[in-house]
Amino acid sequence: MSGSALAIAARVRTGETSARAVAEAALTRIAARGAEVNAFTAVLAERALAVADAVDQRIAAGQDPGPLAGVPYAAKNLFDLAGIPTLAGSRIRRDAPPATRDAFLVRQMDAAGAVCLGALNMDEFAYGFTTENSHAGPCRNPHDLTRIAGGSSGGSGAAVAAGLVPLSLGTDTNGSIRVPASLNGIFGLKPTYGRLSRHGSFPFVYALDHVGPFARSTADLAAAYDALQGLDAEDSHQAPQTPGPVTPLLGAGLAGLRVARLGGWFGRMQSKAARGAVSAVADGLGATAEVEWAMAEASRSAAFIITASEGAALHLPTLRTRLEEYEPLIQDRLLAGALIPAAWVAHAQRVRAKARDAMRVAMAEWDILLAPATPVPATPIGQEMLMLDGVELPLRPSMGLFTQPVSSIGMPVLTVPVQRTDGALPIGVQLIGKPWTEGLLFRAAAALEAAGVCAAPVAPAFAEGAI
Repeated sequence: MSGSALAIAARVRTGETSARAVAEAALTRIAARGAEVNAFTAVLAERALAVADAVDQRIAAGQDPGPLAGVPYAAKNLFDLAGIPTLAGSRIRRDAPPATRDAFLVRQMDAAGAVCLGALNMDEFAYGFTTENSHAGPCRNPHDLTRIAGGSSGGSGAAVAAGLVPLSLGTDTNGSIRVPASLNGIFGLKPTYGRLSRHGSFPFVYALDHVGPFARSTADLAAAYDALQGLDAEDSHQAPQTPGPVTPLLGAGLAGLRVARLGGWFGRMQSKAARGAVSAVADGLGATAEVEWAMAEASRSAAFIITASEGAALHLPTLRTRLEEYEPLIQDRLLAGALIPAAWVAHAQRVRAKARDAMRVAMAEWDILLAPATPVPATPIGQEMLMLDGVELPLRPSMGLFTQPVSSIGMPVLTVPVQRTDGALPIGVQLIGKPWTEGLLFRAAAALEAAGVCAAPVAPAFAEGAI
């Protein structure tokens, strides 16, 4: 049953196969191979088969089953799934009451005919870049099971890269879609801040949280994004924008697109692999100019302060009573965040606003800017330090070197996986756009994929029997 999400939907719609058969094959696949990557924290077989049967019934009745008819997907366990607790990667929430209804984005996927198979592993409360979760166990990279899958949406990236599902949902506060997309060699979208509803997803940092999809092709990613769009009256943080579909734009090519590389901060502290990936994408898009955003480092610093203070404020009541149940990896950060003076936070918000204005100036003549998604490919599980440009840095925060500055100002970013030579680990590149210009990013990504610059095959060890 291998193939793209759109190929699966086409076969289901024409009756070549059934949504139930697809769901059963995916569930069998997860049972056989899922434990190797440890991407799933809950498999919802009964739910999946019931939803698949409903899709088949709509088809039998001559009704439109939706553009993603019968397509399996899974959601980061930060999203509400009716009937199970929303863990958010934690031990503390294992005794939370089950969600009474699905998150808005899950309902959007189901309305499009997709079939949710379960919940996915993540860093606790989305505060991390590696998904080395001490409660659920580390999520493993399908390209090398000794290495990290990235985070905090590590399970979302690994499940797609391992061919367990063709689509998944994740969240991105400081890079949590873009880092796993890069390390797992798949496509991932962080839309403009406020573009998609966050209702029904457990919060981390209200000022920075984004939600978005993962896929193994630009067309599948576009189909998922189009399905997810829609105004949600229950989400007060969603921007009052009228979304437009991006799928019709995929074949438009590069004509008229103005693309440049980001230099300065984004040209330093990167491995040979990251530098080569950006060069390949720049060549593919005809990007010869380089732009510097002078406030990149300041924007990252602002994101650190806002993240720590907002995250701590959210968790402070629980920190006072159940501190020992938090992962050691985030206890100290949350406690330190609770001590940040209000004046620092206010200044960080001012810096963030100035950084946003500076980026608008930097992008005045450009539609898309290019930057590495991660400084290095996936590192071994358990590694603590990273050497970049002769400087030893703590590994976990350093995975967000190039994603965090952009998160702070809410720009849309599509991460593309650069075609790899045999044996090389994947690494990705950020395509950064102006607010509300996701369609231009999809045009560029589709052109790169068509030219063979970018590709996201299932990890070789998992290719046989992939969904």
